[in-house]
Amino acid sequence: MKERHSKRSVHGPHDRETRPVSVVTGGAGFLGPHLCDFLLEQGHRVVCLDNLITGNVQNIEHLAGNDAFRFIKHDVTEYIYLPGAVDYIFHFASPASPIDYLELPIQTLKVGALGTHKALGLARAKRAAFLLASTSEVYGDPLVHPQNESYWGNVNPIGPRGVYDEAKRYAEAITMAYHRFHGVNTKIVRIFNTYGPRMRPNDGRVVPTFIVQCLRNKPITLFGDGGQTRSFCYVADLIRGIYLMSRSKQDGPVNLGNPDEMSIAEFAMKIRELTGSRSEIVYKPLPVDDPKVRRPDITKAKDVLGWKPEIGLEEGLARTIEYFRSQQGDPAPAPAHKRRSNQRDASA
Repeated sequence: MKERHSKRSVHGPHDRETRPVSVVTGGAGFLGPHLCDFLLEQGHRVVCLDNLITGNVQNIEHLAGNDAFRFIKHDVTEYIYLPGAVDYIFHFASPASPIDYLELPIQTLKVGALGTHKALGLARAKRAAFLLASTSEVYGDPLVHPQNESYWGNVNPIGPRGVYDEAKRYAEAITMAYHRFHGVNTKIVRIFNTYGPRMRPNDGRVVPTFIVQCLRNKPITLFGDGGQTRSFCYVADLIRGIYLMSRSKQDGPVNLGNPDEMSIAEFAMKIRELTGSRSEIVYKPLPVDDPKVRRPDITKAKDVLGWKPEIGLEEGLARTIEYFRSQQGDPAPAPAHKRRSNQRDASA
């Protein structure tokens, strides 16, 4: 069903001047393209902003030629100028995997602080609703399990992961400041581990890492003893929850994730089973400040959004494995910061 917007009536899917306009920062990353697709299906016009430091235009190239979609290469830590009306801003811009934010610590902090400030400024100027994609990392290595939105977290601000954790915690703080002081219609979702197609095979997160290792029959690397737990939400479920949050009257934060918890070792064996792999399991030291447990309490999402995950782990993993199988002969280019690093190495 197409959305009807309070400011302008929607006459039909081809009336470009009356459809809601949504801006998605970080729109060429992993989650952003899925959100762009969903918004277009709901009858929105979509403006995608991304500086491509970790994003990939291949994730949005299928939208080329769609007159309701526009891509602008832009660093959102700089002033954002967009002519015309804007109704929704979805702020997703940030390195999101440990391998990225550990190599891009300053950029991660800047996009959490300056990027969120600029995006909120745009929301204020356009009188647009603003949704911040925050993260379960704000809970750190939690002492409360499962984690609900009232838990303040257990975060090491000076540890290597602190650049991401604190960037998102600051982003939440300035979002609420704009809400309270300027009256901006803001919303915060805290995203737990999410997986699905369009993840980079080399982004360092557990799902693509295990799938690629299994498809290549390479050893599966487990950190620690594999007893640390995670819960995994399929991307389509997450995007549906984000959209529901954007249309709700809730400020948040609201946890979005799958509460079905399992150990990393169990997860590795599940992927090995689904891929039919011969991979062996090898163990490596646990990274600094790596959370021992991670599981969302989604009571609030159920109560205020009517949302819960619908796609089971095996179905979601089957879709994701199929995506990575299809990509094996056509690897995605490295992120921009990786390409620059390789060029420096080659010229050294």
